[in-house]
Amino acid sequence: MSVYAISDLHLGLSNDKPMDIFGARWENYLELLRKNWQETVSEEDVVLVPGDISWATYIERAEEDFRFIDELPGIKLISKGNHDYWWETLSKLNKYIDKMKFSSLHFMHNSIYKHENIVVCAAKGYPDNGTTAEDIKLYNREVSRLQLSLDMAAKEGAEQIFVMLHYPPMPGSEFTRLMEEYGVSRCLYGHLHGGAHRLATVGTHNGVEYTLVSADYLHFKPLLIME
Repeated sequence: MSVYAISDLHLGLSNDKPMDIFGARWENYLELLRKNWQETVSEEDVVLVPGDISWATYIERAEEDFRFIDELPGIKLISKGNHDYWWETLSKLNKYIDKMKFSSLHFMHNSIYKHENIVVCAAKGYPDNGTTAEDIKLYNREVSRLQLSLDMAAKEGAEQIFVMLHYPPMPGSEFTRLMEEYGVSRCLYGHLHGGAHRLATVGTHNGVEYTLVSADYLHFKPLLIME
């Protein structure tokens, strides 16, 4: 079993949302993504997908996008991004994938996923430069969600803890502080595209390895995280 990661698929099969308007790199990206994924990932592998999965606004309208992902090899762990407007409660999401028989999809929300010697936690995260009361409220809520997941992970006694965030965790933020405190091995995040890739925090900082896994940054090929 290997672990891979890739985020920000921005699928629009259900609503014909073109992505090539965001640059030449996105031309024919679905075909490239499918080809790279099939050549890289095996059925027993786990793929972490931290957010921005589908442009659909309601879960029922994301059917073709989820089918596209479900038909690709591997177990997919999916967490929420800022453009995942279709997101529902975990109970509703699980009922939906059971109904549609999307058996390879697993949604992460106030939960953990344990596989062999690793535990995966997830939260959306939030920018740390907000100034409004609403920004502060949302930021603190996401910090609490991450801590809840990390508390659950700590009880499992796993050798390694991986964290999926959508927003980039900034150095010195509450998100990075928590990950350092709980001994997180690896943080995978997305959200950044194009020229914003240069803003990414990458490499190991205070014991945590940070990796940007936005699909366009990875040239639409899932990145090997652990063999």
